Amino acid sequence: MSGVPVEAILTDIEGTTSSISFVKDVLFPYARERMPDFVARHVEEPDVREALEGVSREVGQPLDDDEAVTQLVRWIDEDRKITPLKALQGMIWEAGYRSGDFHGHVYPDAVEHLRAWHARGLALYVYSSGSVYAQKLLFSHTQHGDMTPLFSDYFDTRIGAKVDAGSYRAIAAHIGLPPDRILFLSDITAELDAARVAGLRTTQLLREPGAQTSDHQPAASFDAIDID
Repeated sequence: MSGVPVEAILTDIEGTTSSISFVKDVLFPYARERMPDFVARHVEEPDVREALEGVSREVGQPLDDDEAVTQLVRWIDEDRKITPLKALQGMIWEAGYRSGDFHGHVYPDAVEHLRAWHARGLALYVYSSGSVYAQKLLFSHTQHGDMTPLFSDYFDTRIGAKVDAGSYRAIAAHIGLPPDRILFLSDITAELDAARVAGLRTTQLLREPGAQTSDHQPAASFDAIDID
């Protein structure tokens, strides 16, 4: 690390604080299975209505509710990151969290270090392709309790794509720190490359066996992250 102290940490979720399989194998199938019934039961609620209208806007033509649901399920299967889909997924996941069907997965080493960094006075932020709503749901319903008090703010793709350096410049401006005072944690090389172009410091999490390495500082877990 450079001699300039880290004052804030910006972290990805999937593959970084949390297991990729939790999102791919738990959250996505849960929303896919329940999407038709959830929409049918809540179709007159303003947030659901707005999301369904957003599906029509995304495809560029009017869709009835059944057609919109078919399109939403297709987007889930294609792993698309589209605003109305993310909104509805978040609503369905909230019901799952609240009913205890699952808890947000966070690696124990991430829990330990996020708490320690917060206690040291470092500001902690989240940047994920999942909506801010979904991020807060995950961290407020973990098996380790409610972790949301640790974080100062959350960012999603409304601020820009995660592979766009401009997104990280905008985040740094929002945080109010020079980019080189912010450490970005992710498992994705392209995201780390963009953050570095914007002037942030970077560490790549390599949790999965055989993960592809890069020239970013590697860490097998949060235990190996150097912030000094």
